[in-house]
Amino acid sequence: MKHENQLATKEKVYLVPDGNVTTPKGFSAGGLHCGIRKKKLDLGWLYSDVPAQAAGVYTTNLFQAPPLKVTQESIAKENKIQALLVNSGVANACTGMQGLEDAYQMRRLFAEKMNVSETHTAVASTGLIGELLPMDKISEGINRIHEQENNKASRFETAILTTDTREKGVAVQFEIDGKEVSIGGVAKGSGMINPKMATMLSFITTDANIDDQTLSLALKDITNKSFNMITVDGDTSTNDMVLVLANGKAENNALSQSHPEWNTFFEALKLVCELLAKEIARDGEGATKLVEVQVNGASSEEAAQAISKSIISSNLVKTAIHGADANWGRIITAIGYSGQQLDPDEVSVSLGPIKVVENGMPFAFDEKAAKDYLLKDTITIFAGVGNGQGSATAWGCDLSYEYVRINASYRT
Repeated sequence: MKHENQLATKEKVYLVPDGNVTTPKGFSAGGLHCGIRKKKLDLGWLYSDVPAQAAGVYTTNLFQAPPLKVTQESIAKENKIQALLVNSGVANACTGMQGLEDAYQMRRLFAEKMNVSETHTAVASTGLIGELLPMDKISEGINRIHEQENNKASRFETAILTTDTREKGVAVQFEIDGKEVSIGGVAKGSGMINPKMATMLSFITTDANIDDQTLSLALKDITNKSFNMITVDGDTSTNDMVLVLANGKAENNALSQSHPEWNTFFEALKLVCELLAKEIARDGEGATKLVEVQVNGASSEEAAQAISKSIISSNLVKTAIHGADANWGRIITAIGYSGQQLDPDEVSVSLGPIKVVENGMPFAFDEKAAKDYLLKDTITIFAGVGNGQGSATAWGCDLSYEYVRINASYRT
């Protein structure tokens, strides 16, 4: 491990240069083009040498796509997954009984090819809603999985993308019980992003030894502070999934909340999720800026989360940031309709280092300095809303003309 790559955390967690989902021991991944999309890679897979403890968090959209139902069924058997298959281009959502049968067939064909149990196999899909999977193309693609040139983690990162402009992968390393432990992650998502656990998928691997119940609780807690704190356009997809696999190959003592180094693992997993969440927000469709909103002084963490998401979700705030317009009135308006109890006379707002509101009243500021700050590619909005202990951070992006162009012609 390279200590110069230590991340900003109390724990000794190090960023792995060019790290990915295969950085943890025992994992491999790949991708290929099977013909769902015109030219781009559209079928990806992730594999563990041994069945891994599994935990997942899924969309709250009532139109939950068949692949999510099949994957949840797999995990429910033994809380273990060894192989994952993902297609892009077609979401297999709102496809009725045929869509469900296709998801089962996708799982069965892949399980047979990888020589693993169907109940240790997960599937995911992302893309256009309402179309059936071209199962002949997927079947042909599955038959080519073992071709050497297809087996690269970078190809998996590419194969799961839709309107994304770039791949999103990361890995960190640290020590537990004197053993080197790794966590790797990949994500896709650019539009239809407002996870409540959009179209958002994230797959996380670790060689840590941890029991499934502890892993599940940690993932749910961390998701609420990372993936569920991003938004691009306020839409929650039918196919959102965050899946974490832990195969135990680091051979540390089994992790639980009572383990003396539990916090090291928890913070490392949280960092991976936060880094991926921010990359999704940064890559929002048509986005030119990553926007971070930090709220402090709320009555509770839940209130701070609601206020920060209200600000980051406001189309008026997002367009003002795109235009580098320090229109702070839009920010306090979003705070005011967040549904949280607060005293307007205690609200203060800053755009980066530039204070624009103090105690609910305008604060004299340099308009040119504010515009120069808003022209940067990373913007932070600070909002103090009282004297409470609640704080939260949310991430999003600006709203540009390009977002409208992309989504006006998504089907074509």
